Order: sequence, then C-alpha cells, then structure tokens
Amino acid sequence: MDEKGSTYPRRILKNKVFLYLTEFFAGMSVMAVELGASRLLAPYFSSSQIVWTIIIGTIMIAMALGNLYGGKKADRNPNPDKLYGRIIIAGIWIGLIPVVGKYIIIGISALLVFAVNSNFLVIAGFAACMVLFVFPLFLLGTVTPSLVKYTIDSLDDSASIVGKLNASNTIGSIIGTFVPTFISIPAVGTNITFLIFAGILLALCAVYFITSKISIKKIKKLPVSIVIFILCCAFGSNSSFAFWQSDLIYEDESVYNYLQVYEQGNKTILSTNVLFGVQSVYMKEKGITGLFYDYALPSCLMAGIKETDNFDILILGNGAGTFATQIQRYFTGTNIEGVEIDEKITNLARKYFDMSDDVKVTTYDGRAYLNSIDKKYDLIMVDAYQDITIPFHMSSVEFFTLVKNHLKEDGVMLVNMNMKASGENNINDYLADTIAAVFPTVYMIDVQNTTNREVFASCNPDIKERMILNAMTEDGELLPFSGYVAERLITYVPGDRIMTDDKAPVELLGMKAIDDIISTEVKSFKEIYDKEGFKGLIKYL
Repeated sequence: MDEKGSTYPRRILKNKVFLYLTEFFAGMSVMAVELGASRLLAPYFSSSQIVWTIIIGTIMIAMALGNLYGGKKADRNPNPDKLYGRIIIAGIWIGLIPVVGKYIIIGISALLVFAVNSNFLVIAGFAACMVLFVFPLFLLGTVTPSLVKYTIDSLDDSASIVGKLNASNTIGSIIGTFVPTFISIPAVGTNITFLIFAGILLALCAVYFITSKISIKKIKKLPVSIVIFILCCAFGSNSSFAFWQSDLIYEDESVYNYLQVYEQGNKTILSTNVLFGVQSVYMKEKGITGLFYDYALPSCLMAGIKETDNFDILILGNGAGTFATQIQRYFTGTNIEGVEIDEKITNLARKYFDMSDDVKVTTYDGRAYLNSIDKKYDLIMVDAYQDITIPFHMSSVEFFTLVKNHLKEDGVMLVNMNMKASGENNINDYLADTIAAVFPTVYMIDVQNTTNREVFASCNPDIKERMILNAMTEDGELLPFSGYVAERLITYVPGDRIMTDDKAPVELLGMKAIDDIISTEVKSFKEIYDKEGFKGLIKYL
C-alpha cells in the first residue's frame, strides 16, 4: 500500500508532471474532437449555429456525466490502471470515427428522414452526435476527478494542485482548438485529424503502462488497441464523405468548408454539402441554361449596363465565379470584383470553372469588405447564402443598408436566395421584408425546377422598364430570355418581418425550409414506406 492508501502504487505517478500532461492531452483531445465533429457533420447537416449548438450541448452532457462517474470510481477504486484503460478505449473509439462515422451518419439520416416530419436537422444531428461522440468524451470526462485523487497528497496544497490540473486542461483545450482549425484539418483533413489525436491518447497510455512495468498479460488492451489503431489508419485516412460518389474530380477541406467538384455531362458542379444540393454549376458551352445566374443576368440591364462604358459589379460570395463568367459571356466592358471568404474555392474557380483572371477576387468576409471600402457599384450581387448556413450579419437591415450605400445612383442589388420555402413566415419572406425596408423597389422571380429565388432591389422605381428597353439592343437569345424574366417578375408587397443585427433567426427559419425541401424530395418514398414498410422501400430501391 502506498502513502495515499492505494494498493496500486505506480512509480510514474510520483512524477506529477506526467499527470499534468495527462490532463493537458485529455483537454486537447476533447476540443479537437469537438471541432472534428463539426467538420464531420457539416457535409451532411451544414455548419450552422444549430449544428454547433447540438455538438456543444451533447459534449457538455458527456463531460458532465464523465466527471460524475470518474469521481465515484476514483473514490471507490483508486486504481490508475482503470483510468488509463478508459483513455485507451476513448482513443480507439475516436480512431474508429473516420472509418465508420460517415456510414453511421447516413444510416441515421436515412432512418429518420422517414420517421420525422419536422426538425429533421436537429433530431438527426443530435442522434449522430450521441452515437459517435458522447461515449469517448464521457470517458475523457473521467480524467479530471481521477487525477485529483492521484495528485492531492494533503489538504494543505489541494487547491493549488487542482488549479494546476485545470490550467493544464485549459491550455490543452486552447491548443486543441487552434491546431485542428488552422493546421491539421486544412493540411490533412478531418479524418487524419481524428487519427492524430487518437494516436496521442494511445501513446500517452502506452508510456504509462510500459513505465509501470505491468505484465503484458494484464494489459491486453494496449497491444490490441495498437493493432486496431493501425487498421483505423489504413482504412480511415483516405475515406470520402460522399462515399457513394465515384465521379468526383476533386475532394478536399478548407478552413471553412468541405469541398467537392464533379462533372455531369457538360456541367461542372461545386458542392460543399453532400445532402442539400450544390453551390455552383458551370456550363462549359455558352448559352442560356435556365439556372439561377441566367435569371440574374437581367439585373445588369436593370442597372443600365448599356448606358455606360464603365460598369462596376461587386459579387459578395463569389463562389466558383459562375455569375461573373456568364456576365462576361454576354456583356463587354464590365469591371467585375468578387469577395469570397474561402480562398480554396477561388482557386477551384480558376482551375475547374474557367473563371477569368480579369475577375479580381478578394479573400474576405462580404460585410467586412463593404465596411473597408468607399467605392460605389452599379450592381452588387449578394450570393452568400449556402443552404441552411445563412450568415445572420448578411441578412439584416443594417447589412442591406450598407449595400445600398455602396450603390451608385439607380444602382441595383441582386440577392440569390437558394432555399425556396412554402407557407407563411418562411426565410425568404423575412429576407424580402428586410430588403424592402431598405429599398423602395423590390421584384422577385422563382427559378424554375430549382429551390432558387432571385430578388432585385433598387431605389429606382423604373428598373423593370429599364431592363426591357436595354434588352431591345441585345441580339440573340438574351432578348427573349429577358422578356421571359420580365413577364414573370413579381412586385413584392412588403410585410413587417424585418431582421436586424440584434435579432435575425436565420437558423430556425432555414431549418424550416430544409424540412420543406426534404419533405418534397422524399414524399414518394414516404408513401411507399407508410404502405409497405422497410421491406417495400428496399424492394422499390
């Protein structure tokens, strides 16, 4: 029996530095897993505040339960072998996430999409987090109370030692926050990031058991865990989020997004989400495609592109540059600037989407960019809404006022809304009301066979007539298409659903829109499921 009354003396525990290192690496791993969780879920559920709330909430639940369990176990059986055994299990579980995580997420989503009619994002995201992340973080939550038991020699220095343990955990958490975000995920991806931190935990346990000189027969977990970890590295390091797709020509991650590029016939497509559609579509051949950027082209005519030799365009959320490319195909003499927060997307635009070097793109947040310049433009396009991930600071009356202040006299703001929702009080109604609170003239049109809606706003009450007159000077297919758009433009009658920097519930509104889209897409499958159950559905598929 040692001086603390434990029947499990370990020489390494006499060196408190190792215990502080254990706390450090545990804290680091918790934060790394949390950030990795957000990136693992984002391609399927987006990276909205709702998803972050689910992740943080479930992790806090796991840590709280782990703290309670760890404290009781340490008091009843103060055996440090048990703690490091739990860390081994946590490390293996984290190492398995890159191998099986995507299949679990898709499986949960497939089951719930037929079982729930609303709040799919919340329920599916919560279920995925509970299955994938709660157990390993519960085990890591047992570290702190256990280490308190092993480090405190007397009450005289108990507060000081607990403070050092908490400081070690906090410093580890800080490093575990910055390293995945700025180093490992952009450099090697989410999957390898999980493997790196799983390996750190296993190495920590290996040092403990080896230096404690425990018989291999008594620590079977260690060699078994090493074998499992090697298998995880072999099968989990290069796995794809969209594992069912074989036609990807590019797949990677950036600081902000999961990215994939693929081709369908004469189209090149950029997607940052494998469940909720695409972000950019580029047609390799010139022509009217019927896609959102063609419906947006008449905005140039509304802003008087035929009336000046110096027409300035700013695109906030330039993405793959498809709108800029289409403008250059139909209009000459334009000065196009883009703002895109993700530099990797800009690089993809140049490599795969034929975006011209003449389009100057600044890597910056759209609103911050407007705050930093004084220049005014004839046309400003806002295309920063990405599925459910709608930045609230680019959805408020303050933001649209900022856009208005950067427009020339009679200039036009164009907004691409990509979640066409049904029913009253949907996300598009809120956005349109907010825009109408700033601009007296607002028109909109739905893009056929898509979920996109284009909104044209200006202080000039005659932008529709101006578009028609300018279109008359066009040759070829743009003239009839402009007439097609003009016939379908709807004058928006504003309401009082105005969003501000203080109150902009875009996440909840976006979630409702996603529910509508999912409901529409799976309606026929649900009917089969309701009549024949899973057997009928599998037979149909």
